[in-house]
Amino acid sequence: MTGTGDEKHYGHGPEQVGEPRPKKAWPEKQKGPVLVRRDQVGESTTDQRLLDTTGPTDWLHTDPWRVLRITSEFVEGFGALAELPPAVSVFGSARTPVDSPEYAAGVAIGRALAEAGYAVITGGGPGAMEAANRGASDAGGLSVGLGIELPFEQGLNEFVDLGLNFRYFFVRKTMFVKYAQGFVVLPGGLGTLDELFEALTLVQTKKVTRFPVILFGSAYWGGLVDWLRNTLVAQGKAAPHDLELFHVTDEIDEVMKILAEARRPVNEI
Repeated sequence: MTGTGDEKHYGHGPEQVGEPRPKKAWPEKQKGPVLVRRDQVGESTTDQRLLDTTGPTDWLHTDPWRVLRITSEFVEGFGALAELPPAVSVFGSARTPVDSPEYAAGVAIGRALAEAGYAVITGGGPGAMEAANRGASDAGGLSVGLGIELPFEQGLNEFVDLGLNFRYFFVRKTMFVKYAQGFVVLPGGLGTLDELFEALTLVQTKKVTRFPVILFGSAYWGGLVDWLRNTLVAQGKAAPHDLELFHVTDEIDEVMKILAEARRPVNEI
């Protein structure tokens, strides 16, 4: 500080301590921990709006209220899934035809997982998701569907034993990862790719540990793997060892072996 030593400054202004502050020329209100000034100050109080049954309902659609709705989705999801046995999430296209080899593979994978004691978690929709739920249900395992609110109604498939519908993708994604010991990814579209790369990012950044990601169907996934190796890694956008974050296979026995190895304690491997 410069000067004679008799001046004291605070904040970012030149005012001296002891000088009278100019009187505020704007309205101000404290709303709980929130301070509002000028045109942000309303004429009504929170209690008044709460008790006014004839008032507007816009408050139902504001972001602070959405936080409570988001919280409720987490609470419902955690409560419903907390007692699941060891589980595996299976992803794949909702457009997979029932009479396709991919659907048959989904049924076989769901059955194998259930017979090994895993609950099977899918997005709850048709196609590959239905196939995995169907296989788990046929084998007497726990078949779980985590649906999502979409512009086009899809609904949970008939083979889901325990189902939840979510409004928010990020809440649903948390449930897929939190309650699964690995991902099995059947051929799918943008939603499947979204879940796949989210899982790979979580493993790469060590947000989750010992979490196998298995791509089932080498003919389908081969082009993507080639691009990752020959473009992404080759141009330095990812490290060569990032290709070890996932497995590609056409064999259900290998899927089960990979999951079993990941399930064992580190000191037993």
